[in-house]
Amino acid sequence: MAEMTMMMMMRVRGGIGAFGLFPPGGQQLVTTRESSSSSFKTRTRSKAVVVERCKMPRRKQEKLPVLLFDIMDTIVRDPFYEDVPRFFGMSFKELIDSKHPSSWVDFEKGIIDEMELARNFFKDGRSFDLEGLKKCMMNGYSYIDGVQELLCALKRNNYDMHAFTNYPIWYNLIEEKLSVSRYLSWTFCSCVTGKRKPDPDFYLDALRLLEVDPENCIFIDDRLGNVEAAIQVGMKGLQFKNADLLRADLSQLGIHLSSNEQYI
Repeated sequence: MAEMTMMMMMRVRGGIGAFGLFPPGGQQLVTTRESSSSSFKTRTRSKAVVVERCKMPRRKQEKLPVLLFDIMDTIVRDPFYEDVPRFFGMSFKELIDSKHPSSWVDFEKGIIDEMELARNFFKDGRSFDLEGLKKCMMNGYSYIDGVQELLCALKRNNYDMHAFTNYPIWYNLIEEKLSVSRYLSWTFCSCVTGKRKPDPDFYLDALRLLEVDPENCIFIDDRLGNVEAAIQVGMKGLQFKNADLLRADLSQLGIHLSSNEQYI
């Protein structure tokens, strides 16, 4: 336990997301998605502008509140609902019915590695192309419309931002493609902590490691249940719908981002 705590503290200081296997439960979610690029190294002009304008000196003291972001379908498009069923030649329902009920959750919690996931992904133990699945997912990752610009504006205003996500070690595929760490730290990942949202201990551990009071944390997630769990421990919680609404919600909480920090 002491070893795990030390590892998490190191990641908080230096920085290190949710292939959710269940649909969003009917909650409204607006995710206008970018099309995937055929080459990960290809950058559009607008994205280059976003990155360049984020390169600026940071003040020594970051501002409160601290922002904790869910990753999948809040910052990054989740390829599970469309791309992965297509990879397996199944409908979404067929995939849900045939997958093992706990192997992905165990992978998210760091209990099993990807090789064991490959052996137990399906109930019947059938084999599949693991590297092909990883490539499929990587191809499907993209920033949700408007979110990258919002993250850049928050960074330019020196807000301390952390990922707070149910995701396995494959968060590194997201980082490899999208470089999310330009904007926030991969601090709270279930594959490292062994805990998943909405476990209240996951949220309480974050407060202890960040050394902030809960009222000085804003938690953002597309899933209402996860937001409610954050509110239960005293955090401010926002359910993500789209980038424009999130910007408006943040403004109501005192985080005002000027119009000249919005990028086209």
